[in-house]
Amino acid sequence: MSYFFIALACSFFTTLWLVHYHHVHAHISHDHELDGPQKFHETPVPRIGGIGIAVGLLGFLGLAFFKEHHRMDDILSLLLASSLAFGAGIAEDLTKRVSPLIRLIFTALAAIASGLLLAGATINRLDITGLDYLISFTVISFLFTAFSVAGIANSINIIDGFNGLSSVVVCTMLASLVYVSFMVNDTFVLSFSLALLGAIIGFFVWNYPSGHIFLGDGGAYLIGFLVADLAVVLVGRHLSVSPWYPVLLFMYPLIETLFSIYRRRLKRKPASVPDGVHLHSLIYRRMIRWVLGYQHISVERRNAMTSPYLWLLSSMAVIPATLFFKTTWILMFFCVLFIISYIWIYRRLVRFKAPSWLDWLHIGRHKTPKL
Repeated sequence: MSYFFIALACSFFTTLWLVHYHHVHAHISHDHELDGPQKFHETPVPRIGGIGIAVGLLGFLGLAFFKEHHRMDDILSLLLASSLAFGAGIAEDLTKRVSPLIRLIFTALAAIASGLLLAGATINRLDITGLDYLISFTVISFLFTAFSVAGIANSINIIDGFNGLSSVVVCTMLASLVYVSFMVNDTFVLSFSLALLGAIIGFFVWNYPSGHIFLGDGGAYLIGFLVADLAVVLVGRHLSVSPWYPVLLFMYPLIETLFSIYRRRLKRKPASVPDGVHLHSLIYRRMIRWVLGYQHISVERRNAMTSPYLWLLSSMAVIPATLFFKTTWILMFFCVLFIISYIWIYRRLVRFKAPSWLDWLHIGRHKTPKL
């Protein structure tokens, strides 16, 4: 647990410094764009929370070196690889000029670097006849790993629309990795997951509920890449862990990304155009704003009240993934069940009706006004 606490402390105080002296770096770090389909704040806010998380991980690295962690080479290798994803993201946060394609390419390169530096950091089995044969070839395995890890990292960035949303979703995933790695006695994944969990919580304190600082692309790509790569390593090094465990674990952000791609292709919009009809956006607009009304309620408060709905939805995938991490057919079943549930909830919200289990304040009895 010492890794958890050192990462939490380093992240907490670094983020505190960034928030307290935000006026010093406001000209490069603040999100000054307040209009748009994915803008849910009223004042400019620094979007460099990823720096706090990165410092937290450096604190973990220093403690691991001091304690002579027997997986020190793996820890250093994964942090070096992650610097590619983090660097591209933080460059966008500071310059606002790095395209989504460039960020994806650098994240894919980070996955390839991890595969070269770390044993078991490539996807080489899916428990699907035919596909297992294809990814048994090294080149295909590396390409598939790069595509998958970059896709998951990007999906974490996509759901990063509200205070605390992606942070808590990733924290639940990391808690699952902590449990599974403990069960299979993988000290590398266990200690790294604990450290990343602590680093995110150190940032989360300043992000939720008031949103004093945002995760930013640097933070989203950093934690997205790391949680995805740790899951790949866990499956790659332990045959007892089903390859469908990470599929279900990441099901919420993955299906959100696939829906976003589908909507853009349907409307013939480029990938760089913000999408204002993500599930979290619909919950904010169709549910929270209708419950609280439009008067005397700040955007920040409505923002914060949206995230718990998505935390609950994500846990519907994370919990069964954790409980049945060894059994492929059960994990497949819950994947299908989650997809059906997601589509049902999305359709109900699009048609202005909230599912009864989400209807904490009986909003299902009313028809939401068109926006």
